[in-house]
Amino acid sequence: MQDLSTNAEDHARSRVLTALTAGFVTCLLVADITGSKFFRLELFTIGGYEFVTHSVGMLSFPVTFLLTDLINEYFGAKAARRTTYLGLACALLAFGLIFLARQLPVAPQSPLPQPVFEQVFAMSNRLYVASLTAYLIGQLCDIALFGLFKRLTNGKLVWLRATGSTVVSQLFDSLAVTFILFAGVSAADGKAPPTSALLEIAFTGYILKFVLALLLTPLIYAGRWLIAARFGLTPAAV
Repeated sequence: MQDLSTNAEDHARSRVLTALTAGFVTCLLVADITGSKFFRLELFTIGGYEFVTHSVGMLSFPVTFLLTDLINEYFGAKAARRTTYLGLACALLAFGLIFLARQLPVAPQSPLPQPVFEQVFAMSNRLYVASLTAYLIGQLCDIALFGLFKRLTNGKLVWLRATGSTVVSQLFDSLAVTFILFAGVSAADGKAPPTSALLEIAFTGYILKFVLALLLTPLIYAGRWLIAARFGLTPAAV
């Protein structure tokens, strides 16, 4: 009887981890593939300065932190890091396959001509390197801080470890992606942007990530409730 119970629990844990990992990889790939388009929100202004201009990858990328936190909560830091590395491998594989697809000669009857295909998928190598480097730094920072806050609060204050780890790690993410992407790159006047301009770009992006992290906080509770109610799992020990 005990073996049956153990097998059922292992099966439930496997299903939950698979679902969370699949959602994580999906959100990461969508963020990377769509990330070359930028949007501007006129809604938020300070003295007429439009400060929210960012990649549409922001629609799905913050969800990766939510899913990492749920994996960390129920399966521990080791599983969360494994998912992070798996996501990185999948992103590199996707980049390689897209690169190959771009190199193949286009057929005359192709519904999508080569120039249009290039415009959509020819994300610069520097942007891809910047986004993946920032992703790795941010995720590993989030995992470490989540575990630290969980130990310091003895497993209590879920909002603190979920939101706190995300808002701090997103700061490092914003700094990394901005400086890797823009440092040393000449503008139209032939000059590289000063450090103050790069910090401003990083800060404006971080504002959006900070707001999204706060908005996603209730979902960590919803995720915990769903995993407990549907699969009967309990969080990993502190």
